[in-house]
Amino acid sequence: MTLLIAAALFAAAQPHQDTADLPLDAATKKQVIDVSIKKLQEYYVFPDAAAKMAEAVRRRAEDGEYESVTSSRQFATMLTEHLREVSKDKHLRVRFTSQTIPNRPAAQQPAAEERGQMIRQMGRDNFGFRKAEILDGNIGYLRLDGFYPAEFAGPAAQAAFQFLQNCDALIIDLRWNGGGEPATVALVTSYIVDGRVHLNDIWERRSNATEQYWTSESVPGKKMGKTPVWLLTSQRTFSGGEEFAYNLKNLKRATLVGETTGGGAHPVSGHRINDHFLIGVPFARAVNPITKTNWEGTGVEPHLQAPAAEALPRARREALDHLIAGATGPVRVQLERIRDNPEAAR
Repeated sequence: MTLLIAAALFAAAQPHQDTADLPLDAATKKQVIDVSIKKLQEYYVFPDAAAKMAEAVRRRAEDGEYESVTSSRQFATMLTEHLREVSKDKHLRVRFTSQTIPNRPAAQQPAAEERGQMIRQMGRDNFGFRKAEILDGNIGYLRLDGFYPAEFAGPAAQAAFQFLQNCDALIIDLRWNGGGEPATVALVTSYIVDGRVHLNDIWERRSNATEQYWTSESVPGKKMGKTPVWLLTSQRTFSGGEEFAYNLKNLKRATLVGETTGGGAHPVSGHRINDHFLIGVPFARAVNPITKTNWEGTGVEPHLQAPAAEALPRARREALDHLIAGATGPVRVQLERIRDNPEAAR
């Protein structure tokens, strides 16, 4: 299991509302700072930025900024803000959890019971595939909130696209998508892109190795490579959700509707600091084969700007206009009626 997957599984296993706190002493603060800096220096994608972050945090510690902090949760938030102030990297995060973080080597698989708990938690989210329905006008709608590891998300992806495969247009809702695995981004993209297409590269600093991600020529079920696609985005759309939108935008395969996305393009690995603190360290960078860059710090700008709450009706009308332009006779009349009477439509 890669560090990336391990971090995703760990996050998935946590309760959604962990608000408990623990008192914090000076020794723990020093440990959290020292280990965080060590992990940044070892893994962070830009070594120069890691050095600057280390210098900034140590200076704050020497100036006594952390002395009065007695809340573990507050300290994690404060340290995250100070590191991001230097790096501008929204993936970088020091996290506190009231639960005990397992102490094991990074490459070691979770115990069977723990792994089962993680999978059950992901299953409660239906592995990211939160909603699939067919709107009036034969427009498919898929709410996709995350890209969970493909070994688990594959059956959910297959079921969703099998249900939507006969739609005349497709809207994929990424407004709540916080990211996930590049391999799952490629898997989902394979359902709506024909052939084998180069989507993205991930370059890792420590190994200086590059991993490529391509679509598959075939998928279980039917491809929707000719179906027009609209993507809904928001400021909350992040990481893998942004990659999906960025890839399809540059392939000219989808029309993006909504808000500019969050701007996080660096894959992250989770590193245990102690029983209750974890640091997520961006260890690599995405490189799009078309643009030769990524969306880090800028986000992905939609073709059609709209507040997130208005993105779905806007995209739905755009899809109906597109279908009407190619329709004749009774089908055209029906589509126009649906477009012009949105209150009566679903």
